[in-house]
Amino acid sequence: MYSNAFSWKPLLLLSLSCLVSVFAFGQQSKIHSHNDYLRKVPFWEAYANGCASIEVDVLLVSEKLFVAHEQESIHQARTIENLYLQPIRQGLQTGLIAKPLSFFLTVDIKSEPYETLKQLMKSVMPYQDIMYSAQHENGLKLVVSGNRPLPQEYGDFPEYIFFDHQELTDLETIPLDKVAMVSLPFDRYSQWGGKGRMVEEELNAVKQAVEKVHQAGKPIRFWANPDSKSSWKALYDIGVDFINSDKPFEINSYLTSLDQRYVGSSIRSEILELNFENDEVLRQVDNVILMIGDGNGLAHISAGMYANGNALNMTSLKNVGLAKTQSADDFTTDSAAGGTALATGNKANNRGVGLDSLENKVESLVHILSEMGFGTGIISTDHITGATPATFYAHQKDRDMIGQITQDLYGSSLNLFIGAGKNDFLRYQNHALDSLMANGFSLMGSLDQVAGSTEGKVGYFASNHGLPSIEKGRTGFLKHSTEAAISYLENKGTPFFLMVENGHIDVGGHINDARTVVEEVIDFDQAVAAALKFASENPNTLVVITADHETGGVTIPQGSLANGEVELEFSTEDHTGIMVPVFAFGPHSKSFSGVYENTEVFEKIMTALMMYHSK
Repeated sequence: MYSNAFSWKPLLLLSLSCLVSVFAFGQQSKIHSHNDYLRKVPFWEAYANGCASIEVDVLLVSEKLFVAHEQESIHQARTIENLYLQPIRQGLQTGLIAKPLSFFLTVDIKSEPYETLKQLMKSVMPYQDIMYSAQHENGLKLVVSGNRPLPQEYGDFPEYIFFDHQELTDLETIPLDKVAMVSLPFDRYSQWGGKGRMVEEELNAVKQAVEKVHQAGKPIRFWANPDSKSSWKALYDIGVDFINSDKPFEINSYLTSLDQRYVGSSIRSEILELNFENDEVLRQVDNVILMIGDGNGLAHISAGMYANGNALNMTSLKNVGLAKTQSADDFTTDSAAGGTALATGNKANNRGVGLDSLENKVESLVHILSEMGFGTGIISTDHITGATPATFYAHQKDRDMIGQITQDLYGSSLNLFIGAGKNDFLRYQNHALDSLMANGFSLMGSLDQVAGSTEGKVGYFASNHGLPSIEKGRTGFLKHSTEAAISYLENKGTPFFLMVENGHIDVGGHINDARTVVEEVIDFDQAVAAALKFASENPNTLVVITADHETGGVTIPQGSLANGEVELEFSTEDHTGIMVPVFAFGPHSKSFSGVYENTEVFEKIMTALMMYHSK
């Protein structure tokens, strides 16, 4: 027992209601900054990254208390006062540290506990103004870890001292009101190294330990756990209250963004039962539907697939290739050059629309096939003047030359356009909207009107400015637009070419928004389903599904097939040079297998058509 000189026993029988929120459990996992004193900036780095438990090792040598793990690492200036108590007081006085305190100081004793605790309390005496008490509930709490007194003696210590208990068998007999958390060695339950996943038996052992501590009403921490993202996620999922880490910045960045990166979807794409009887056959191609998921890389498609019950319509197809996306003047393409390659079969410089690398005009599928008697149309969730749709009708040096691009649209041979951005035809005062109608475009008021129209040229502006994301209400637009466009073009009684773009997958990649990526991929697949349904019922129809580039450098570290959830990691907010998939269905679809330049998509479409149609 402690001597009476250091006994605050009459003051100590604190109820659980006195404990501040950092002692609660069952909430979102918090961070324990392990060996915090080894950071370049002790305390402040941990505090800035929201660590709820900040650990400092202390060692008593010759009646002096040092911050160190062993005698060999002792420095005279490294004391708990200099590194922690003084900065905390100054932070509170200046307002740099907010009240109530959101952390406690975990003091890991590396020397004999009783004498070390006596010296610790002497060190704390000048700092009583910042320490916890029944009257000062927002004060600093010290949580004693490492070498500790006997559990039955926990109640003999001052109000500001709590304990990091390290056993499960006596939780029913110790003074729990003096226990801040229960800490256990991770390797007692698992030998997992933090890669892949724990084996089931070890996972259950960890879960049982967590459950037992929670049943006692206490939070739990493991020490010497793997310090990796996979480990942090596993401990988070299990419900570990304090995750032990030597990487306060990295773990804080990971945990605070996890809710935004670990997502499912509010929408579903129904999976068709396709008729593959006419897939791959060498028969006449009359209709081509080219579908472009802007920014839609393999990881994006995978994420949408897992969130959609582990299936998408595009991933049910048999013929898949990979397209290289580099532009003429850059390793990483933009949408203008990527779209031009798909639309014209020419490598282009970034930002150039419908021009080759020498800035010569090159004709797109729309122009070529219109001259061959095909009906032609384009759809986009982007502005109809956006880089990708513009490459099918415009010829400009820069994708941002919107005024000139609007003039290219009304002078084009298109029969149909559906997209956003009506204001682009008004804001330049170039009479572009009037010119659209003067050049034969009938502007429709709804998609139903588009579907039933017999006009030679029709357009539908879905909004004056941009369209919202799926999450903000655009559900079903692309699918319904695809159905309406097919109906309109089919009614013309001629072969047709239709380009369909979801431009919002790219948006999700640029802003690193996992939910946007997942839901926009599924939305795109709904439109893919509409195209595949038509092709399945009309065997002379070829459907090609691809992307202009990948956006975001997306990877999928983890997920849950059972819950339809995925975790997305982004390596950039820009495009990348990763190859993109090309899916094909219908006659001549087999020719789209393999690895090739993005310009080959145009060539393969034209090769299939020219076998049966002439200019």
